Amino acid sequence: MIKQDLIHFVAEHTGLPRVKAEAAIDTIFDRMKKALAGGDRIELRGFGVFSVRPRKTGIGRNPRTGAEVAITPGRAVRFKPGKELHVLD
Repeated sequence: MIKQDLIHFVAEHTGLPRVKAEAAIDTIFDRMKKALAGGDRIELRGFGVFSVRPRKTGIGRNPRTGAEVAITPGRAVRFKPGKELHVLD
């Protein structure tokens, strides 16, 4: 599923015009991006939790050349699925 599929689904099931459905989806995604950039945790009950965690520094390898590459410390978004999302259990 891609973003356009979500927009089509929202427009179809709510009766909203496609332009308004796209604006709604864009607004949600923009707000989520801003929250995660600010270090906030996003909890969607029944779906899961998005959080930002520090990424360790270390040494990696370039798979093509085998050369060592320094991995800089940073932050990464993590997702932990909710109970209802555990489809394969």
